[in-house]
Amino acid sequence: MTIRQWHFEDILALAELEKQCFSNDLWSYRVFASCYENPAFVGYVATEGEEIVGFGGMTIAVDTADIENVFVSEQYRRGGTGTELIKKLTECAKDRGVNEIFLEVRVSNAPAMAMYLKSGFKGCYARTRYYSDGEDCLVMKYSLG
Repeated sequence: MTIRQWHFEDILALAELEKQCFSNDLWSYRVFASCYENPAFVGYVATEGEEIVGFGGMTIAVDTADIENVFVSEQYRRGGTGTELIKKLTECAKDRGVNEIFLEVRVSNAPAMAMYLKSGFKGCYARTRYYSDGEDCLVMKYSLG
């Protein structure tokens, strides 16, 4: 597996992979393109050969960052791909002078929460009815300083 910065040409494959990973709150092709054009957004893909098997992206604003999206193809889950994407994002944030990284995760997504905890994130608080289907999220934080 290789982790690399994403390219504009990856967007269509990413939009399709995300549809396989999630059923709610999907990013459209246009959202991916908008993120790609945003200089504050950083994205990485995980590849196996030529196949994209995962994605992680965050927005950096001065000394904080928000991880906006992380997903991994089902057949590569629980194999370290998500952890490697998170590691790459946190390294990038540190290199850019970020002190804290935040993310939101569905309260029903125990595997993702476990991965974030293992990666050093800590739960901060819940946001009720955060997602379009009414599910709550847990806000998590990683401190670099």
